[in-house]
Amino acid sequence: MAYNRKRSLELHVFLNEEENEIFEAKFRLSGKQNKSDFLRQLILEGFVYEIDFSDIQRNNFLLSNISNNINQIAHRINETRNIHQSDIDAIRKEIEKLWQLQKSTLSSILSVKQ
Repeated sequence: MAYNRKRSLELHVFLNEEENEIFEAKFRLSGKQNKSDFLRQLILEGFVYEIDFSDIQRNNFLLSNISNNINQIAHRINETRNIHQSDIDAIRKEIEKLWQLQKSTLSSILSVKQ
């Protein structure tokens, strides 16, 4: 049975046990569906990697919770009038600094990917 393939050339590679273990580990980390895609990307782009964004996602979640808590505090303070606006502004500035740090971290990770 003849297959109608876009790629007609086949590549054979010999590895020792250690090299094969490294290859298999990197293949699993790549998230690719098959080894051909993994090797093709490595050949064409020069690198294959998967970025773990779980820390950034967790930080975003925590920053969002902090922001929500500060907003709730600000609403209560506005109702009771027991704090100065400058205190609220200072809290908001600190939260903005945290968000800027988070954005900077994400930008630096994305620049590595390119």
